[in-house]
Amino acid sequence: MQGQARLAAGRTDQGATRFGRSHTLDVLRGIGIAGVMAIHISQSFPSNIRAIDFAFMCGWAGVNVFYFVSAMTMCLMWTQRTETNPTRKFYIRRFLRIAPLFWLAIPVYLVINGTGPSTNAPNGIGPLQVIMTATFLHGFWPDSVNSVVPGDWSIAAEMMFYLIFPFVIAAFGSRRHLYLALALLLHLINVCLFKPWAFALFSAYYGPGHEAFVWNALHISFLNQLPIFLVGCALFFALRDGFAKLDAAIFAGFIVLSFVANRATGSHEFNYLMINLVLGALVFWCIRFAIRSGPIEALGRNSYSMYLSHFAVIFGLRQVWPLADGLPSLLLAYVVTAALSYLVARATWHLVERRAQDLAHRLTALAAKPVPRAEAVTTASIAMNGRSAGV
Repeated sequence: MQGQARLAAGRTDQGATRFGRSHTLDVLRGIGIAGVMAIHISQSFPSNIRAIDFAFMCGWAGVNVFYFVSAMTMCLMWTQRTETNPTRKFYIRRFLRIAPLFWLAIPVYLVINGTGPSTNAPNGIGPLQVIMTATFLHGFWPDSVNSVVPGDWSIAAEMMFYLIFPFVIAAFGSRRHLYLALALLLHLINVCLFKPWAFALFSAYYGPGHEAFVWNALHISFLNQLPIFLVGCALFFALRDGFAKLDAAIFAGFIVLSFVANRATGSHEFNYLMINLVLGALVFWCIRFAIRSGPIEALGRNSYSMYLSHFAVIFGLRQVWPLADGLPSLLLAYVVTAALSYLVARATWHLVERRAQDLAHRLTALAAKPVPRAEAVTTASIAMNGRSAGV
């Protein structure tokens, strides 16, 4: 609790203003879900215009925007609260934010997609894949990730980040260079040691012809995504406290060492790193300039449910879609998918998410220790809506 108070007290008034409201974070979540829907809609309703389809395919970066926003939101929530048993309460809030809706998605997609062999599960889906998915461990085994719930690789990465976050922020505090140094170290461990070893292991396990499947599973693995979250934590404290020359030096070293490692190992993760650093810079400046947009914020506030539901919406539309593939079909499908996914999200908010968050509030409010008035004023200045703290 004292560590939390020190983190909250260490902020500047200017930094508090930037994070004083969650509007820009919601805008970024809205941009993220708009991008995610774009790539999946273009896969099912292609325009057959190369430039248009490529632009829609670039929507995959929306997930990475979610990662940055998630890391910054967790830092904000951690620094704004001064309470007893912060780690236990953090886990309760995060679990009840993610698990209920995700568990509901598991049987829905098992019915929609079945359990037979697929691109993401060459040997089909069995009890192992379902259990690993339900326990959020699916990101650690290739044929469990994305096999039960479409797009669940990002949920696996989010939950693993939540698991380690309290320990990382308690150890590092607001020292940005430590987050960046750890991100660099983990990136090098992944591309130089883990990825080559794991690729050989899983390629042998699944046999010839599954190399691309294994390579993709390792690309979306938690170890390859964790540096994004850590850079997001560093960006939060840079926005709050100011950017230093040491930060720039570490970023430069990050790029140089990653390029060398990529050339030496052929891991093909350097371009991914550079894209993420550019995305991080865009997130940084969006927050710095307090970007606002009401309609996009509305998408952002419902982004988690929209993320889980839009796959089912696209599947349903594909069964009844009357238009031939082309640009009009793609654009109309995008509008219809976004609208229907939003309506589903509003329904799940009232039926599932709100009830889960009410339960989380009751569990974390039990035996709460009163916060001294001075600390309450400090932390309240950067308070944000609990609903906006989702994926």
